[in-house]
Amino acid sequence: MHDASPQPVAQEPSETAIVRLDNISKSFGSKRAVKNLSLSLRAGEVFAFLGPNGAGKTTTLKMTTGLLRSDTGSVEVCGHSMRENGRLAKQQIAYIPDQPFLYDKLTGREFVNFTREMYGVSKADGDRRLNELSERLDMDEFLDKLAENYSHGMKQKLALAAALIHAPRVLVVDEPIVGLDPRTIRVIKAIFREMADAGGTIFMSTHTLDVAEQVADRLGIIHEGRLIALGTLDELRASAASADRLEDIFLRLTAQS
Repeated sequence: MHDASPQPVAQEPSETAIVRLDNISKSFGSKRAVKNLSLSLRAGEVFAFLGPNGAGKTTTLKMTTGLLRSDTGSVEVCGHSMRENGRLAKQQIAYIPDQPFLYDKLTGREFVNFTREMYGVSKADGDRRLNELSERLDMDEFLDKLAENYSHGMKQKLALAAALIHAPRVLVVDEPIVGLDPRTIRVIKAIFREMADAGGTIFMSTHTLDVAEQVADRLGIIHEGRLIALGTLDELRASAASADRLEDIFLRLTAQS
């Protein structure tokens, strides 16, 4: 079969990259989920990773965090090789999957404190951060209840609080706003922006194109395991002639590839 996939997207120089994915690939049996993908993420940016179902988004995020090892290429986080210095690389990262895993028999507060202790954060700093996040995310009413009683939205909020408790330099998050109410979505978008403005990096996979359009500094589109578009919204508009809305750009580029 003729391979109509486009050539790899050109990358900017990555000497100052906080996250660097260099020619990574991953296969599951006969299925090649990610194909020779290279991507550099900068300090101070919210990066939205877009693609159809099965395009390779979650696989890429898991390779970035070290949950999966790439078959080829390399992953670096804050200058640390995930393959050679995985522990140091992972200390800089927080990861929130699309289905957060919590311990049902722990309260929310106990879960966050467990996470805090794993990262060596002092109780005073952890308590201060948790109090701030609890107030912003309206967690006070359920923070001391067992996680087994949580709704999906409560789990999402708690997972975010636990992820941010050690002030990571890189936040990797898969579908961050699914099942959340509009007020919480606004708060989460503000938190992402604040983290980026303070020099952090957010690597966000999402199907919610309007949120990506509102908060992302740059966007990447992956299709059938290949990165087919990369840039600011204006740059993507230029690559999809006469398409203005991100939804139209996304549909046009994925249809062409």
